[in-house]
Amino acid sequence: MAKYLLLLAALMCTGAANADNSKAHEPVKVGTDGFKEPLTKLKFNPGLDQREFERSSLTALNVYDPLESWNRRVYHFNYRFDQWVFLPVVNGYRYVTPSFLRTGVSNFFNNLGDVPNLLNSLLQLKGHRSLETTGRLLVNTTIGVAGLWDPATAMGLPRQSEDFGQTLGFYGVPGGAYVVLPIFGPSNLRDTTGLIVDYSAETQINFLNVSEVSSNHPEIWALRAVDKRYQTSFRYGQMNSPFEYEKVRYIYTESRKLQIAE
Repeated sequence: MAKYLLLLAALMCTGAANADNSKAHEPVKVGTDGFKEPLTKLKFNPGLDQREFERSSLTALNVYDPLESWNRRVYHFNYRFDQWVFLPVVNGYRYVTPSFLRTGVSNFFNNLGDVPNLLNSLLQLKGHRSLETTGRLLVNTTIGVAGLWDPATAMGLPRQSEDFGQTLGFYGVPGGAYVVLPIFGPSNLRDTTGLIVDYSAETQINFLNVSEVSSNHPEIWALRAVDKRYQTSFRYGQMNSPFEYEKVRYIYTESRKLQIAE
C-alpha cells in the first residue's frame, strides 16, 4: 500500500513541475517603459499634457525675478531682434566668408577675451588656471599670430571662461535680481556689474591696441558682436515650450552657480 502512495505522490509532483515549467516559458508582460506593468498600480491624470506638466513643475524653477514684467518685454524684444536682425546677419556672414576666415576671427576675439579671463583668475586666486591662461596668451599672440590661430589648445591649454561676475560670486556677492539685458540676454545685477568692469578693464589695458582702434572703427565692435552670436548655439524657440522664459532663467542661474563653484 505504501508503494502505491509513494508512486501517486511522485506523479503529482511531476505534474506540478511540468505546470510550473510551462508557465516559465510564457512571455513576460512588459510595459512600454520597460518595467513590468508599473502603471497598473498608479493613478494618474490621462488628460495631462506637456503644458500642464510643465506648469505643475514651475515651482522648482523659481528664481528671484522682481522685474519679471519688464524682463519678459525685453526677452520678447531680444527674440524678435534675433529673428529679424541678428540671425540673418550671422547667416549672411557665414555665407560670404569661408570657414577658415570665420575661425580666425573667432580665435582673434577669443584671444582678446583671455585678458579679462587672466585678471579674474588672478583675483580668484586660481593659480593653475592663471598659469594656463598666461600660457595661452603668450603662445597664441606669438605663434598664433596675434591670436588668429589657436595652437595653445592643441598644446593642452584649453580656453577658460572667467569674468568679474564670477569673481564677485567667488567672494560671496549674491546674484541679486534676475535681469534680461537688451541684446546681451540673461543676467543679474551682479553679473551686469561684472560686464561693465570687464569692459572697462579691457579698454584700459588696450591689448594689441584693439580698443583704441575700435573707438575710431565701430565696425570692429559690430564684427565682434556678430562673431559672438555666431559662436553661440542657443536659438530662441528651440525648447518648443510656452515656458521658455522660465527655463532659460533657471538654467542661467544654475549654470552661473556651477561656474562660480568650479
